[in-house]
Amino acid sequence: MSDKARGIDPRGPRFAAAITSVLLLIDVFLGLIGASIAAFVLLVVIALLFLWGVVAPRTAPWGALYRGLIQPRLAPPSELEDPRPPRFAQGVGLFVTAIGILLFLVGVPWGVPAAAAAAFVAAFLNAVFGLCLGCQLYLVLQRAGVLGRRPAGAA
Repeated sequence: MSDKARGIDPRGPRFAAAITSVLLLIDVFLGLIGASIAAFVLLVVIALLFLWGVVAPRTAPWGALYRGLIQPRLAPPSELEDPRPPRFAQGVGLFVTAIGILLFLVGVPWGVPAAAAAAFVAAFLNAVFGLCLGCQLYLVLQRAGVLGRRPAGAA
């Protein structure tokens, strides 16, 4: 049975967002103290983790860590979540971090900490308050008919 058919535990993406928040906060700090190469390398690693979350979310490290170590110790979730919005949110994180990487490569010194800060805000809101900005964007685009369109004649 696929994730789409059964849904996912909504606590998993929040757990991943917590770890991502810490990494992004470290990245912002490194960028602000002038450790620009270290900040750049860390942002590349974070972008690759976002890419992993888009391409193969079932094997992404933070989700696997949650499912293997945390979830077995918790009561089952009261409801499951559609995996598409969190996966889309990973794509938004990838986009934001890619902008920071590109800005660094063209010589914009504030690109890495600015992108890391923007991604941090989103990850922090998800981790602490359960507010997934990328998921909300997915829902807005779905309502507008841009994403998740059904084929003609589908119920």
